[in-house]
Amino acid sequence: MSVMLRALIAAVLFLPLAFGQAQAGAKHRLALQISDDDAAKMNAVLNVAANVSKYYSDKGDEIEIQVVAFNAGITMLRQDKSPVLARLKSFKQGMPNVEFKACQNTLDALARNEGKEPPLVENAERVTAGVVTLIELQEKGWTIVRP
Repeated sequence: MSVMLRALIAAVLFLPLAFGQAQAGAKHRLALQISDDDAAKMNAVLNVAANVSKYYSDKGDEIEIQVVAFNAGITMLRQDKSPVLARLKSFKQGMPNVEFKACQNTLDALARNEGKEPPLVENAERVTAGVVTLIELQEKGWTIVRP
């Protein structure tokens, strides 16, 4: 392993420690993308949301989390098809800091294909465009992750 590669790895490993100390007491903001109709990925998104929420809560910090669903990932927020429906209900009850956003562009396309707009879970909020929402969140300093 080259000296340069070792230095890069060391810098990457210590960066979170330095950044974490500089940001102590800050409000944390995380956006999670789901764009696949895959139950494992949907569960991964919910696991990340729950774990991050617990981590910062245990530290006494605030964390805001938005799960943005678009394209095939909109299935996660469909009342009639979501493979994670029970988990979404528990998030509504136990994690008010986690919000779910549904792409209206995707919903419009589904309405054209299916003859009606699909029903969404109660705790889903519509946004005009999922990708635009992610862009705007990133421009406001949110961390964007696609588990």
